[in-house]
Amino acid sequence: MNLRELEYIVAVAEHKHFSRAAEECFVSQPTLSSQIKKLETELGVTLFERTNKQVMLTSVGERIVEAARRTLVEANTIKETAAAARDPFSGTYRLGAFPTLASYLFPEIIPSFKKIFPDIRVVLIEEKTEVLMEQIHNGKIDAAFLAMPVEGEGLLTEHIFDDKLFVAVSDSHPLAREESIDAKLLARENLMLLDEGHCLRNQSLEICDFMGISADADVRATSLETLRIMVEANTGVTIMPEIAIDRSKSGLSYIPFAGKEVVRSIGLARRQTCARSAVFDQFVSRFSRT
Repeated sequence: MNLRELEYIVAVAEHKHFSRAAEECFVSQPTLSSQIKKLETELGVTLFERTNKQVMLTSVGERIVEAARRTLVEANTIKETAAAARDPFSGTYRLGAFPTLASYLFPEIIPSFKKIFPDIRVVLIEEKTEVLMEQIHNGKIDAAFLAMPVEGEGLLTEHIFDDKLFVAVSDSHPLAREESIDAKLLARENLMLLDEGHCLRNQSLEICDFMGISADADVRATSLETLRIMVEANTGVTIMPEIAIDRSKSGLSYIPFAGKEVVRSIGLARRQTCARSAVFDQFVSRFSRT
């Protein structure tokens, strides 16, 4: 048994397909298949159920693949620890963020990141929160911007900034003349939200529950830009984070909630055992707005 074989079985488990797994591992399918068969013979168990239509993990295969993932993470940690000891501020740093933040935050911070860490090649990943957390745990990324609070064992999270939330309405909408919006006004509106899986949708639903508002179940946009276009067409209103607001563009008005500011708290998270903690700590100290 070797690490390469463990990489093969993890790739097949993730893709449920031998050809795609082979492509990811940069080997031919026959090579990957033969190595997995060799590992199954060595272990004396069948890891995958193979048919013409699908590839499925056996029950013992699920446990072994999970152990393989942990082993690969630890093996990578050994390499990263050695590299960080030689020079913690070089190499590649993989940084993630969720979609309603990434396209607005990355262009703002990456130029400064490159000035602070000139010898680090930063790789940016945009994924939904659930995927980012899995990638942190699996060692596929070094850190990620997540909406706080972050729940997960083995994670360390530092608060970076608060992103104020506004109600976005068309300039022709009667609410556009309001200085602030309370629950009574918003409860009468057609509130449009993002699709399932977006953390901003969950935060917006929490606001709705708190204020006694019902969201439009028939509207589930895939991006903030889609919501922006729909609001501008006066088909409803939405909740927009301040980082995504471009006040130089006409057609929309952004109105704060009445009373206490409504915000989403953004933190930077990493594995507690991540070898690149020096980069993380310096990043937090430079970019935190708290």
